[in-house]
Amino acid sequence: MSPKKIPKLRIGDLEVDIPIIQGGMGVGVSLSGLASAIANEGGIGVISAAGIGMLEADFERNFKEANRRVLRREIIRAKEMTKGIIGVNILVALSDYDELVKTAVAEGADLVFLGAGLPLKVPGIWPLDEWEKVTTKIVPIVSSSRAAKIIFQSWQKNYNCVPDAVVVEGPLAGGHLGFKKEQINDPAYTLEKIFPEVISVIKPFEQFSGKKIPVIAAGGVYTGADIYKFIRLGASGVQMATRFVATYECDASVEFKDAYIKCNKEDLVIIDSPVGLPGRAIRNRFLEEIESGNKMPFKCPWKCLKTCDLKSSPYCIAKALTNAKNGHLEQGFAFAGANAYKIDKIISVKELLKTLLMEYEKAS
Repeated sequence: MSPKKIPKLRIGDLEVDIPIIQGGMGVGVSLSGLASAIANEGGIGVISAAGIGMLEADFERNFKEANRRVLRREIIRAKEMTKGIIGVNILVALSDYDELVKTAVAEGADLVFLGAGLPLKVPGIWPLDEWEKVTTKIVPIVSSSRAAKIIFQSWQKNYNCVPDAVVVEGPLAGGHLGFKKEQINDPAYTLEKIFPEVISVIKPFEQFSGKKIPVIAAGGVYTGADIYKFIRLGASGVQMATRFVATYECDASVEFKDAYIKCNKEDLVIIDSPVGLPGRAIRNRFLEEIESGNKMPFKCPWKCLKTCDLKSSPYCIAKALTNAKNGHLEQGFAFAGANAYKIDKIISVKELLKTLLMEYEKAS
């Protein structure tokens, strides 16, 4: 049998040559540089809106305006650098969530990916007659079939429509995880287990809407063979983030990328985030000090995440992640997926995607 060519990903009227979505990585790790490079190669590049304005001079005085300004700027830059498909990742838990979604849509983002919470009222941001004119595709990110069903039912009931696609993120992802700590290593919660369950609950909504609703696999997808495996399970595409950090085009500092290259499997640990969720990160001195009970005093003039526990939090996670992104890992840490230890060098986005496609064809 000859190897199979990777199928295109179709989300509504969007046609994606390579069914790979670059996962959004916050506080400046995935901005227009990385997103446009992936879009230029035929995938979907994604700008993360989380903490996007933190380097602006007026962020502490006017964080909402700074976030909107930088998001607008990054979308414009990305569109200047590519004619490909650009998405924006926005956390539902952000305190300026509504404003960021409006900004992304107003600037013509092709898609908006919504994670860290259940986006039950997205269309309610606009009057319904305006909502029908919106061309931006809305794609929630879920970690269970239950969450997917709740979102789709809410949209169907309240707005007589449903999201355009859904990303299913398993427990091997980096950053904040939509699982309890005891579920992360439980075989009942692997991506391979939860993914078909989401496909099953989405089927009735395809019948209701009369459209194909792509289901996209994420969290631990690392090789072209992984992509082939999930496409055989019914995925229309995959989302990958960790693999794109160690590329020349990634918007993070060289020191941040080096943390991925130098880490071992044992360095990838589950932490208790100040926002009330477990997260996967690369162990370093900063995290060890936090674990031993040390606190990093901070003032919070904005409360960027609705769920952040300011009184008991030992540090500001937004500042810690921003410090790491800028190369100051002694003052922060890097989020990373479970396979980050496999990365051994920095390559170009073009070379990475070429490798993934070769691995896919070999697996097929």
